[in-house]
Amino acid sequence: MEALKTTVDEPIDDVESAIRKALADEGFGVLTEIDVARTLESKLGVRRSPLKILGACNPSFAHRALSVDPSLALLLPCNVVLEEVEAGHTQVSVADPRTIVSFGKASVPSGMEELASEAAEALRRAIDRLGGR
Repeated sequence: MEALKTTVDEPIDDVESAIRKALADEGFGVLTEIDVARTLESKLGVRRSPLKILGACNPSFAHRALSVDPSLALLLPCNVVLEEVEAGHTQVSVADPRTIVSFGKASVPSGMEELASEAAEALRRAIDRLGGR
């Protein structure tokens, strides 16, 4: 899957705070948080490096997408994945909305490509803010 991503030379907790702020600056709120590492350890006794999924949503983009095609609710919210790739280094990834809306479709509803591009640009700007840290 195509993703927008970067790796930051900082611990996951610091990067999480920074990406939450960067997302907010682009109009996204974090609706959900899944601590995958903690869940796997508590449910299966499996230990792994830190991995979190933040469910981010920009209400304006969501409203526009649902107006074009209500089934796009299946893609909401956007998952922002934070993974410790080695001690003190965190990768931040987001599925590219342009890829998601066209995945497996012969044609994309009118206006959806433009909206997906706008969302991708906003998410890319948020991720790029991490690079300057």
